[in-house]
Amino acid sequence: MATSRSLNKVLLIGNLTRNPVLRSTSNNATVCTFGVATNDSWKDSNGNLQERTEFHNVVAWNKLAEICAQILSTGMLVWIEGELRTRTWEDSTGGRRYKTEIKVNDMKLLDDKGKKGIGIDAARSEGDSAEEDIVIADDQTTNDNTSVKSNEEKVTTNDDEEDDLF
Repeated sequence: MATSRSLNKVLLIGNLTRNPVLRSTSNNATVCTFGVATNDSWKDSNGNLQERTEFHNVVAWNKLAEICAQILSTGMLVWIEGELRTRTWEDSTGGRRYKTEIKVNDMKLLDDKGKKGIGIDAARSEGDSAEEDIVIADDQTTNDNTSVKSNEEKVTTNDDEEDDLF
């Protein structure tokens, strides 16, 4: 029997729409949430320029979450590689709620708003216990490579606060 192949990969280049929010889960995993906006433009059949902005909910975990919270701020241009994740939960009225987010695997800071020489390259390894390489450039002269472990943790609650967690 052949196994089917599939791909869940998201690539974004966009600007942060809100400052990162860093939280800890009940199991002491660190999670950082922030928004990224991407813009699209095209000419319609009359030759008029049309524009559309998409807003994305983004989630980073553990060491990468801590770094995102430390160096990112509203307006910065970032490159995000990740995967789509949809969470479901039951709200306080018994209704089923859904939220689709981008779980960050790799991130590069493209526009550092005056903090010259800072960049991140978090390379994802296979499996749930992904090992990530964090690279912080020092004025483009040297790179300091540090390896960290990152484990995603499932977070669940039974009320409307679930929507506010991320």
